[in-house]
Amino acid sequence: MAAIAVPQARASKTESYVDNKRKEDIRHANIVAARAVAHAVRTSLGPKGMDKMISTASGEVIITNDGATILNKMEVLQPAAKMLVELSKSQDAAAGDGTTTVVVIAGALLEQCLLLLSHGIHPTVISDSLHKASIKAIDVLTAMAVPVELTDRDSLIKSASTSLNSKVVSQYSTLLAPLAVDAVLSVVDPAKPEMVDLRDIKIVKKLGGTVDDTEMVKGLVFDKKASHAAGGPTRMENAKIAVIQFQISPPKTDIEQSIVVSDYSQMDRILKEERNYILGMIKKIKATGCNVLLIQKSILRDAVTDLSLHYLAKAKILVVKDVERDEIEFITNTLNCLPIANIEHFRAEKLGHADLVEELSLGDGKIVKITGIKDMGRTTTVLVRGSNQLVIDEAERSLHDALCVVRCLVNKKFLIAGGGAPEIELSRQLGAWAKVLHGMEGHCIRAFAEALEVIPYTLAENAGLNPIAIVTELRNRHAQGEINTGINVRKGQITNILEENVVQPLLVSTSAISLATECVRMILKIDDIVTVR
Repeated sequence: MAAIAVPQARASKTESYVDNKRKEDIRHANIVAARAVAHAVRTSLGPKGMDKMISTASGEVIITNDGATILNKMEVLQPAAKMLVELSKSQDAAAGDGTTTVVVIAGALLEQCLLLLSHGIHPTVISDSLHKASIKAIDVLTAMAVPVELTDRDSLIKSASTSLNSKVVSQYSTLLAPLAVDAVLSVVDPAKPEMVDLRDIKIVKKLGGTVDDTEMVKGLVFDKKASHAAGGPTRMENAKIAVIQFQISPPKTDIEQSIVVSDYSQMDRILKEERNYILGMIKKIKATGCNVLLIQKSILRDAVTDLSLHYLAKAKILVVKDVERDEIEFITNTLNCLPIANIEHFRAEKLGHADLVEELSLGDGKIVKITGIKDMGRTTTVLVRGSNQLVIDEAERSLHDALCVVRCLVNKKFLIAGGGAPEIELSRQLGAWAKVLHGMEGHCIRAFAEALEVIPYTLAENAGLNPIAIVTELRNRHAQGEINTGINVRKGQITNILEENVVQPLLVSTSAISLATECVRMILKIDDIVTVR
């Protein structure tokens, strides 16, 4: 027995067997799981893409075409697949559009990585060549781009409508695209044009009507009715508006305690005191000439009581109550006034001025609309209408994408063709570059060049065309130097996409490529999953 063991002890380190199988299995499992996620959203790419119906655990139903929304609602358990969900979120934050594209590209890259790994190429080599390829790809895209000026409203509208064309509400793109462009341009500050805060555009959803009735309001819209108690006014011209954060109601004790009142005269005194207290407040409010009150929701006690509403109505003051706390900042920016936190600070210079505050009936409910605001801040409100809640929600998501596209163009003023044209061009140029490089790098980069063809392939497939014939013809046209030819899904053939007005911001394509490669490199580098209890 000892004799057998001796040579084993003598065996040098070089001959020992290391088990790499587990690492390969983990890598394989990660890539397969992430690829499955990419396949789930692949069918919803492009203008002819399918929509997904998402049924949540609470029984809520969402119909959407937006990659980020689909993946957000998906219950993904595998850690590597979760990275693809995060990937679409980061694309949503960076560019706002192209959330499906980025996941599809990542899925295709992963598929090529599986192939390369099975050829025995080391993951680090693949990862490094991927990085080089993505830098080269961004250079190629930038070289293709066409500069655009913000004054050129048509180009902005074209890119916004391209973004809307792949959504459920695509038939309304002629209405929503100019609306998105005007909304963003109205909140751009000329002093610092690259800072566009989409929180300055408030989207108010109201059931009833159709998407055609969606409009942009220069002013404020509240999805509430004015208080009708005691016949208060519902329309006010030359309004002086106060935003208050205190309560017009009798004070309560700070701690839980009760006051025992034994006889009626004391009871009357308490009521009289309450009445005087409220009257005193309202007199102070009326003294400044204020005639519209926006009252913040209160947690501690009722913001207004029936008694105070009665006195406010007598003083001819229009009241909108239950304004949410997080809306206060937007309202004060728009009205160019200051929120008032205490009755003692109530002064005329803290009020906002507007030509008209009125209550309108819309659908089954009412809204309060403030228009003609003097010295209005750089904000705007979009009132989205729709026949049912699903359509309204989807219209809001699509509008958000269109707003993001316009914001991208404001940040980086370059347009690029859509319709799979940039991807084919990238694939062609990277393929040519791979022939110049030697060794493993060239091999890897050629594989990634092939992976990028997944976008035109999927576009053609979703439109019911013959993908192989279309992609081959596209390659042929690009090889002849027509860099802007892409798939015209409406006509079902290959045309010059720039002339068909299918354009997208450069930022959407570049961030999609760089984020997808970053995510794939991360998944490649993982060789083990350790669960910690």
